[in-house]
Amino acid sequence: MVERTPLFDAICQAILLIGLLVALLPFAIVIIAATHDIRTVNIVPMPLMPGHDLMANLHEAWVRADLGSKLFNSILFATSVAAGKVILSAMAAFSIVYFRFPGRSLLFWAIFITLMLPLEVRIVPTYAVAANALAPFQAILDLTGITWLVRTVSGLQVTLQWGLLNSYPGLVLPLVATATGTFLYRQFFLTIPDELAEAAKMDGSGPVRFFFDMLLPLSRPNMIALFTIMFVWAWNQYLWPLLVTTDPKFGIAVTQLKLLIPSEFGLPDWNVAMAGTLIIMAPPLVVVILMQRWFVRGLISTEK
Repeated sequence: MVERTPLFDAICQAILLIGLLVALLPFAIVIIAATHDIRTVNIVPMPLMPGHDLMANLHEAWVRADLGSKLFNSILFATSVAAGKVILSAMAAFSIVYFRFPGRSLLFWAIFITLMLPLEVRIVPTYAVAANALAPFQAILDLTGITWLVRTVSGLQVTLQWGLLNSYPGLVLPLVATATGTFLYRQFFLTIPDELAEAAKMDGSGPVRFFFDMLLPLSRPNMIALFTIMFVWAWNQYLWPLLVTTDPKFGIAVTQLKLLIPSEFGLPDWNVAMAGTLIIMAPPLVVVILMQRWFVRGLISTEK
């Protein structure tokens, strides 16, 4: 047992307080800058007392960046990605833990290795697949000679084409797979006693019913924790939405920040940019606050 002393507690509290101040300082500067007018925000050093132009700056940022429709796209995008990751990872972990088939461990480690391949590394092949999701099947038909056979017999050229660019499926589907979620669910399912599955089988419960009636209710805190993490991760995505959506109709809020950044020869209205930043970071902040209790419980709870 580690002995606690007042001096050690004071040092720990001081370190935590310093870390908190360092983490909150950028947010404080953003909030203060969003309340000033264009003249005050460009004073060096900028006054650290709040101004009186917050509502005007928020309105200007909302209109200039068209944040109404873009926030809707962002909420739809982040929610769909987070929900897809939760569902897909739960099903994958369930099949790996509770089904006996050859190569089960190899399959899990193949999924786990993808943690070393972030989206930025595989952005080019992912974009190629999104441009034509049926291209792998077209390659199989070409390699097996089926395309040549159909063309020779019927004179028809088999061409499979399904583009996902500038669409909601193109935004969401390439990001729903997650090795982190699969690993989290696998570790949780391994802690559930085997007697529970045996009792469910004796009661006539099949795999699907056992999954929905037993495992999912038990893993609710894990689901909420994973959903919260993945929602914030998806909300902050910039590179993929910027590549896959050239049509402004499908743009998301984060990519709209570039419209608020002052140009080289434009007005240095950083107050409007900071106001837009406040609007864009509000939804994930609300989600984290609302899910905080379940989020912490899902990460540290050991009760089954």
